[in-house]
Amino acid sequence: MSLPAESRAPSAPLTPFEQLREARDILQSEAAAILDVAARLDAGFCAAVDLLRACRGSIIVTGMGKAGLIGQKIAATLSSTGTRAHVLHPAEALHGDLGCLHHEDVLLALSNSGETEEISRLLPSVRRQGIPIVAITARRDSTLGSQADAVLALGRLPEAGPHGLAPSTSTTAMLAVGDALALVLSRMNGMTPMQFALFHPGGSLGRQLTTVAEVMRKGEELRIAPETATIRTVFTRADLPVRRTGAVILTDSAGRLSGLFTDSDLARLLEHHREDQLDAPIGDVMTRAPLTIGPNALLREAVTLLSGRKVSELPVVDAEHRPVGLIDITDVIGLLPDESAE
Repeated sequence: MSLPAESRAPSAPLTPFEQLREARDILQSEAAAILDVAARLDAGFCAAVDLLRACRGSIIVTGMGKAGLIGQKIAATLSSTGTRAHVLHPAEALHGDLGCLHHEDVLLALSNSGETEEISRLLPSVRRQGIPIVAITARRDSTLGSQADAVLALGRLPEAGPHGLAPSTSTTAMLAVGDALALVLSRMNGMTPMQFALFHPGGSLGRQLTTVAEVMRKGEELRIAPETATIRTVFTRADLPVRRTGAVILTDSAGRLSGLFTDSDLARLLEHHREDQLDAPIGDVMTRAPLTIGPNALLREAVTLLSGRKVSELPVVDAEHRPVGLIDITDVIGLLPDESAE
């Protein structure tokens, strides 16, 4: 709800210069807070990592208000990096949701003051169940800090802004510490990009982390011909793929990839009035030893090759260098860096 007019401070219009200056001051304050917390990390962080890594159940993340919202993001980051985590609202926990806790869980509690009423009332019940508690809070001697098995002490962090009232530097620091916990755990657990892809199947990120084999054109979608065939024969075949590709994959007598001939190559022949070569073996004018990729590579590797080497088609070959597919630049246009997609 909005404040009554009589309780509002007089408006203070800011010039564009003043707006930018204040915004930069806020960002610098939050950045300084993260650096301060980073320098203060000690054995408490390692103790927290050990507890979370030894957890046989789930990491139950709880916090009230803004700290609770930060906790939701931390739980999401833990889950997406291979550590099972769930969010528990402390007020709901006091009215029945405490039943979701299991003795193999670990509670990760967030409270800047360490004195949040709902968190403080929750702690005795958690301790009675023998559930370890990891705290992210400002002070070790707070109610939360004193009852936790591992404490990540943020220290006193003045909030940003002209009045220093809204949670800002404190919540930014909590979020950063949560990221550090999740990513250190992920590394210690040996999470691979392929495992990460299992938790991110959707969107641009998920697509980049799929394998080339899942995306490549294959079978009847490919144009494959022997290098001894003439250009005219190759381009007048009736069994062209429904989804047109811009390249013909050429093979030697053993069926191995020997070269690539693109629509651009054909256009250059015609532009230079070299029609006589249309009835010559396509192998005479093909691009030999083209760039290739394996079917088990990640799609992001294919995107890097396409954009970095400025090519439009990338043949996919098996261990014996036989063509099994093709990545066309039009299939991954949405994943290319901006400068390559223009």
